[in-house]
Amino acid sequence: MTERGVALPADVLLSGGTVAAVGARIETPPGTTVLDVSDCLVLPGFVQAHVHVVQSLARHRAEGLDLLPWLAGRIWPYEAALTPAEVSVAARLGIAELLCGGTTAAMDMGTTHDQDAIFAAAADLGIRFASGKCHMDSGVGVPHGLLEDCDASLATAEELGSRWHGHAGGRLRYAVAPRFVLSCSPALLAGAVALARRRGWQLHTHASENPRETQLVRDLTGRGNVAFLADAGLAGDDTVLAHAVHLDDEEFTVLARTRTGVAHCPGANLKLASGIADLPRLLREGVRVGLGADGPPCNNRLSIFHEMSLAGTLHNLRGGAAAVDAWTVLELATWRGAEAIGLGGQVGRLAPGYRADVVVLGIESWAMEPAGDLAAMIVHGGGERDVRHVFVDGRMVVRDGELATADGAAIRRAARAAAASLERRLGWA
Repeated sequence: MTERGVALPADVLLSGGTVAAVGARIETPPGTTVLDVSDCLVLPGFVQAHVHVVQSLARHRAEGLDLLPWLAGRIWPYEAALTPAEVSVAARLGIAELLCGGTTAAMDMGTTHDQDAIFAAAADLGIRFASGKCHMDSGVGVPHGLLEDCDASLATAEELGSRWHGHAGGRLRYAVAPRFVLSCSPALLAGAVALARRRGWQLHTHASENPRETQLVRDLTGRGNVAFLADAGLAGDDTVLAHAVHLDDEEFTVLARTRTGVAHCPGANLKLASGIADLPRLLREGVRVGLGADGPPCNNRLSIFHEMSLAGTLHNLRGGAAAVDAWTVLELATWRGAEAIGLGGQVGRLAPGYRADVVVLGIESWAMEPAGDLAAMIVHGGGERDVRHVFVDGRMVVRDGELATADGAAIRRAARAAAASLERRLGWA
């Protein structure tokens, strides 16, 4: 992913957490561990610009709803009910899925409480992870257990960021995360912006996901959702907006001018009937865009392959058969996504000096045959089944398709038990 369309038969040398060399027949220093990946595709680890790993235990339990009823009826009660132990179990399940699916870096949003458990899971399992506690101090249908005092919420975020930002050798970063306009007072939004800018942390929120949400924001503020957020300071190269489905002309311009990152989440947008973001126009306008699976309850998977396949096909309905080609999609899942979430120049390319975040894909699956255009093979034929090995900072976190940093079977058992307990407490069983 150093230049468009460039692929070559080569060795890759990882050293000290970075890519040291890429080329034919590299001379390896004495003591180097050699991994034979003949007949495989080796590429930079995938990047996801928006996920909710804490929602993993609600997977397959929030069906047939669009955004606002889905939040009020299922997701918010679920998040309010989570114990600290369940937050940990959910985070470990989500992060294990991301890593085993080839995602090495992600921008995540937690819930309003127990964010330490999410960061601890990320540190332990080995992913490159930006996250932050969710902020909510107002809104219709928000459970009491999620409503916070504005100042106390921001103070907690500052404590968390002081504790975790730069942790695990720099793999972990803090992102200040007001949920969305409809659950955040103007004072909370202003405080979130001030905190992030004062500490040099990122901002992460949802915007213009659903027609009803977008109209309610316009009714409340007199502005489009993205325009209102930009007026409030939630715009810039330190900001990631998830979705951006329903935009007016001014908002496309604002996103491009301010270099605000956008997480395109086609799977979740389809599942919740939110709409189809105009990805081709976002790209034409020069907006920085990455891909994201969003949450397991609104997508049922945290698969970058699912998002790539949709991004490479869905937009053909309006833009024709070449609306977003496979190489562009692969860029969105690697270096473009990295730029969108503040990791540009660090990950997303397989080149000397970049962090040693690498995914190795096997090509034995039926959908990979016969070999042809490599981007098309990955975007349209690839899947989690093809992920063989994954490295983050040069550490092997997935080997032969299995999680190498923890007991995957134990994570699954804990998730099943925790989900069953939540179902009983919430009356979902």
